[in-house]
Order: sequence, then structure tokens, then C-alpha cells
Amino acid sequence: MISSLSWVPKGASKSVPSVADPLSKEEIEDMKKLLLLESDGDVESEENNEDMSVDASKQPTEIEQALGAANAVGKKAGGSNFPDIADGLDELNMDDYDKEDDAIDIFSMGIGNTFYPSNELDPYLKDTNDDDSEELDDMVIRSDDAIVVCAYSGDEKNQLLVYIMEDPEDDSNPFVHHYIDLSGFPLCTAWLDCPINGGEKGNFVAVGMMEPGIEIWDLDILNVNEPSLTLGGFAVEKKKKKGKKVKKSIKFKEDSHTGPVLALAWNKGYRNILASGSADKMVKIWDVATGKCKITMEHHTDKAIIKCFKILAVLVQAVAWNHKEHEVLLSGSFDHTVVMRDVRVPSHAGFKWSVGADVESLAWDPHDQHLFVASLENGMVVGFDIRTATSSSSSALKPTFTLHAHDKNVCAVSYNPLVPNLLATGSEDKMVKLWDLSNNQPSCIASQNRKAEAVFSLSFSEDWPFLLAIAGSKGKPTLWDTSLDAGVSKRYGKYIRQNKACAFT
Repeated sequence: MISSLSWVPKGASKSVPSVADPLSKEEIEDMKKLLLLESDGDVESEENNEDMSVDASKQPTEIEQALGAANAVGKKAGGSNFPDIADGLDELNMDDYDKEDDAIDIFSMGIGNTFYPSNELDPYLKDTNDDDSEELDDMVIRSDDAIVVCAYSGDEKNQLLVYIMEDPEDDSNPFVHHYIDLSGFPLCTAWLDCPINGGEKGNFVAVGMMEPGIEIWDLDILNVNEPSLTLGGFAVEKKKKKGKKVKKSIKFKEDSHTGPVLALAWNKGYRNILASGSADKMVKIWDVATGKCKITMEHHTDKAIIKCFKILAVLVQAVAWNHKEHEVLLSGSFDHTVVMRDVRVPSHAGFKWSVGADVESLAWDPHDQHLFVASLENGMVVGFDIRTATSSSSSALKPTFTLHAHDKNVCAVSYNPLVPNLLATGSEDKMVKLWDLSNNQPSCIASQNRKAEAVFSLSFSEDWPFLLAIAGSKGKPTLWDTSLDAGVSKRYGKYIRQNKACAFT
């Protein structure tokens, strides 16, 4: 299955990715030691007959395996030069990123500064084998390639798959350019360009998983063995007991989530800021430049029943930053509420709206900063106008519209970045639908089964506005050029012509 997908903006990727340096002997030995924590139950040491049991009262199940995976090859973050976000995100001094002197050689393939007098003498440039030449050509990322990164789980593998769509407006011919092995089951992704490794911009994807750590991976490095950064996660503390037995208790890193990370959202206005939502009912604001959590918010408190487990829990399933007011954040939970907070004023409780079921996803209208939609577990999509919110008791306010969109969970929604009021919805009922939300009177203009099985994630491209990427339980993404649909073409013909005209300029 593919639980989440994210578009990589055109031109963000290196034309020739770098190759990761091999692990050192010390790193390999550290990895071997930490991977011992993957064992289930008590493990006896050959020398000390140590008790390796885990304090399960504070941890989710299979915690040892999660710990070994999350910390086997993690790196420590550096110090922060940013003021507290509570003093205002506008004080984060993002201009400093554009003054970085550190540059990365985009043509590096791990061969250092080796020099050859001519191309004919360079063994790396010789076409000694046509198959090898074609393989090398496949590794080149062209400026007009469409790239989608998918969080994949299957066949006992958890991976990030970087798909290339060579001709997105014709026969997309998707293929996996490269992949990254993950340490756990991926649940959500968010692309970001904050220059974590130096330079002016980067090409990274943040991944939330069943484990509490958020891994951030560099998509421009092949054969990478470890994330560039891990936000939160597990820490290990050994406690010796009498005799030769040792009991290992597992603790969390400072300010870490303590449950699965279900939602991520990158802030395009403040490029070093990432929001996360978790099954621990917390919403956290991270500074990825320093690896530190700046704000923790606990405004989802009402417990809801999770039917499959018959337990009470609060899960923050969705987070979304406003496109124009970059300090405003939405979060949606299984407690049947959506909360809006201004992170410049963390002491303010924010504004809360009640909905009729578990919140599955959220999306701000890119054409109107006051509007957003929430999709729900019961197949409904509801729209809201934040201008109607006047106090923290706004939960009684009615939505601007209520739409019975699907027969099952509406797992994903996406606004079209070019066409106002055009919304895509995807559901576990396997259907993908396009809606015209004009005048708060939704009407369905297209409905298709795109052969993704249960749809878990979908997103319109900002570079190809009518191109919709879709993924779900089938485990392979599919593209829908919505401009070819008769209903879309008839209603939005002027936008289609406008988009094609821009493509040729």
C-alpha cells in the first residue's frame, strides 16, 4: 500500500543525484549493537545473561523493534540560532538561509575531484556498453520530469519510492528512479526545501511513522542509509539490577511525540517550520534547522471511540498551514473537532469547530485564505469560513456546506491550485471525485475509479495544475489528467487553455 504521497516541485531535484558515502566501521558496529533491541521479549546475553525486557507500561507494542530502527543510524542536531517561536514566526530570520556559503556539487557522483585531460580518457564517460549508457541516462532527472515521492509498505518492506513521470501530460510512463529504506511503517509525508545540509535550498521529505520519531530524508542522495535529521524519537537508558541482570527501560527524547505520527505539514512561508500531529493527541511545531520542538499544543482533549480497537483515544489525524497567513494552523482529530491556532500566540486557545465524525484530512482553499474543508470518516466533506469564528466557543457554528461525498472514509482532499472552487476527493470506496464548490453549493463534475483500490492519498500538482496524483492500497501511484475529462473540459475550458499557453511561454 501507499499511505501518503507528495509532489516534488519542478526543478527542485538535482539533475544527477549524489551517492551516499559508505558507513564507517564505527557506524556499522553501533548499528549492530542497537539492532539487538529489535528482539522480542527477554534476550539473554552470552556473557552476562542480561534481562533485555522493556518497560511496557510507558511504550506502545513492539517498542524494541521500533527503537532499534529509529535510532540505529540517527544523527544529532546542531544548536539553534533562532528565537523562540512564541515571540513570532516572523522573527525566525529566514533570510539567513539565502546567505549560506556552503554549496553542494550537483554533479558529484562520489568520485571526488579526479581529473582527466579529455572526455575520451574518462572511464566514467565512455559508452563501453549500451545497456550501461541507458541505465545512466535513466538516472538523469530532467527539468520537465514530474516527480512524486510515495510512502510504501509491503512485502515486509517500508520504503520511500521516488517516481518519475517522464511525460506527465501524455503517457506518463512512471518508474521508480530510486528508493529509500525506512526504519518503520510510514503513515504520512511532507516535502520541504529547508537547506538542512547547507546551500540555499534542499530537496527533502519528512516522514511520520508508527514510531514517534519524524525522519527527514534527502531525496538527492542515492543509497542513503540514514536520515539527514530525526525529530524526537526514542532514547535508551540502561538500569542495572542485582546480579548480572540488566533491565533496559526505553524513554523518549526531549519534546518527542510519544505515539505514532499521523500528520505532517510544511510551512512554505517559514521554510524551517514543520507541524506534526500524533496519536498522543499533541500538535507540535518543529524547527528543522535545529531539530528542536518550539511549541507543543494539547487542544484536542475529548476522547473518541476507535471502533476497530474498542478503546477511547485522541488522535490528531490532520494538520494544515494557511497559504497566506503562514502563522495560522489547522488541526483535526478523532475527537470530532477542528481547531485553528495562531502560533504567534500559543497561550490563546484558538477556535474550535465540531464535526460529525473523525477528521481524516484538512485543506485550506488556496484561492481564499478564509475557507477550508474537512473530510470525515463517515463519507462527508464539510466546508467552513473562519470569518464566522468570533470566540473560542465557535464549535456551535454551522459549516458553509455539508457534502455526502462518498460511501466510506474520505481519506484525502486536494484543491486545484489554478481553478477556484475545484476540489478532488478520494475515498476507501475506491472512487476519486471532482467537485465544483461555487456558491457553497457543491456539485460533482467527474467521478472515476482510477484503479488505486482504496484511495489513501491524492494531490494536485502545482506545476501541472490539472494533473492529479492518486495512491492507495494497490501500492502504485496513478495519474489522472483531469483536463481530458469531458465535464472538466466543458466547465473549465478557459483555465485549461490558460495553462497550456503558460506551458509554451
